[in-house]
Amino acid sequence: MSTLEELTRLHSNVEGEALEHLQRLLAAWRLISDLSFSDLILMVPIEGEEGARFVVVGQVRPTTGQTLYAADLVGQVVSESERPAATRALRRGEVIEAQATHLGDGSPLTIEAIPVVFRHRTIAVLCREFDTLMGRRVGELERCYTEVYDDLVQMIVDGTFPFAREDLEIEGAPRVGDGVIVLDADARIRYASPNAVSSLHRIGIHAYISGTAIKQLGFDEGSVDNAMRGRLPVLHEIERSDSSVLMRIIPLLEELEPVGALLLMRDVTDLRRRDRMLMSKDATIREVHHRVKNNLQTIAALLRLQGRRLKSEEAREAIQESERRIRSIAIVHETLSREASEEVDFTSIVKPLVRVVEETVSDPDGGLRFDVTGESGYVPGETATPLAVVLNELLQNAVDHAYPRVGDEPIEGTVHVHLEREDSLLEVIVTDDGVGLPVGFDLTKSPGLGTSIVHALVTGELAGTIEMANARDGERPGTRVRVRIPVPVAGWNVEPPG
Repeated sequence: MSTLEELTRLHSNVEGEALEHLQRLLAAWRLISDLSFSDLILMVPIEGEEGARFVVVGQVRPTTGQTLYAADLVGQVVSESERPAATRALRRGEVIEAQATHLGDGSPLTIEAIPVVFRHRTIAVLCREFDTLMGRRVGELERCYTEVYDDLVQMIVDGTFPFAREDLEIEGAPRVGDGVIVLDADARIRYASPNAVSSLHRIGIHAYISGTAIKQLGFDEGSVDNAMRGRLPVLHEIERSDSSVLMRIIPLLEELEPVGALLLMRDVTDLRRRDRMLMSKDATIREVHHRVKNNLQTIAALLRLQGRRLKSEEAREAIQESERRIRSIAIVHETLSREASEEVDFTSIVKPLVRVVEETVSDPDGGLRFDVTGESGYVPGETATPLAVVLNELLQNAVDHAYPRVGDEPIEGTVHVHLEREDSLLEVIVTDDGVGLPVGFDLTKSPGLGTSIVHALVTGELAGTIEMANARDGERPGTRVRVRIPVPVAGWNVEPPG
């Protein structure tokens, strides 16, 4: 489906701040559709043609009534003969009501064409369309909703709706069906819908509220004052008696002066209870990661003490390797203990891993350097742990085998780690400038424990691929190891890289 920006660029000269005005209208117009129980269609005049023609750039269906249009109308071109009321509204700059036919099946409709004004210029026409034959029994709720709808229509014609700054289109914000309270200019209640009354009961307000000043109900009238004086919507949440009600306060303006306000109310008690449960769960998970990290560090310390007592060099090296692997896993749990989710930015794990390997270099003042480039993005904790072990093994392998000592000469060289993320694929490249791989090297047949661990984790648990080859030609060809693994994105399963 084409976007508003694309359609206006192709068919009209609406751009810049005028286009932003229409974008804000599309973000806020479900309110108008629900209050009028009607479909709304936004049309922009097509430039450079004889006669009036419009392109439909937006469509919204009411949640409070039946829609007339099951099909999507966005992108359709409408002629003057199909919507003469829209043409008159565009030229006169006033609301026009007329009879028309359904854009789909040709059945009779009532059309209310509303000029959308921005800085004293009509830039589009908003059509309210409803089937008068179907009808709806008119009660107090319908009358009140229609009155507020009329106020908002006049604000559209005056150019004061949508508001110049609208920051309240957030997930979970109250809508018309959640509950409506209408205030007059003195902040007295003109009308409260049944759902709004139920929300008030949840927070302990059981008084008869019609005609009552909002402050007499114990509300924080500051939020209402801020909305009416500031002429901008305000979002406010009330918490009482273990219940929570979210309130959106929309000022109703006439010639830029507040003449009342529309309060949309939603009972969010269950949502807030779930939020608290999730926060408690997250805190528990972080505490578990913290304790696992502490236990792993204790095990690593015990191994270090045990290693110092061993006389066999081979046994001491085996203990040191185990200690290093445990510390690499502890780093992942330490990072997860600080995160609010079960995902972690793997880049933040790489540098601590490098420091662990640097500690094993017997000549820390020598010329062996490590550098890290690129970004990994966030990966799940169950991916970060084996990947940390893999990277630790690759770094240690470079230290142990890429730079063999010659007498007392210091080790000199650079080990480079590069991270690259493309959607659901993470690539980790470890390159050194050492002696390179032995002739005929085969990773799958390597007898070393470290390379066996790397191959098993990458191709098994991480469902990825690994390539190991000389980095370049020459006397010191170096080694380049390329690990590619799939990383789930937003809960989607991804196929292993080919």
